[in-house]
Amino acid sequence: MSIFFITLALICVFWGVVSSIVIVSFLSNHGVKINYFLLKLFLPKYVSQYRKLKIEETGKPGYWYYSFVVSMISALVLAIIGLLLRV
Repeated sequence: MSIFFITLALICVFWGVVSSIVIVSFLSNHGVKINYFLLKLFLPKYVSQYRKLKIEETGKPGYWYYSFVVSMISALVLAIIGLLLRV
């Protein structure tokens, strides 16, 4: 049963990576300099900038912001459940 939760967690992580790629692409197209070498370190900053830009443009944080946050939180919760069931 724990393999099921770990697999779901990995799917959520994959979706989070897709969301982060879209967010970074959006920021790059809007003139924000992206440090690809330290992308993992600056990703929370880029997600915050994306949210700020989308709120200025549309008044809402945007689909990809919610997609990233929900997928990462879901991955964390599912991984913890999977690890707890494994013990």
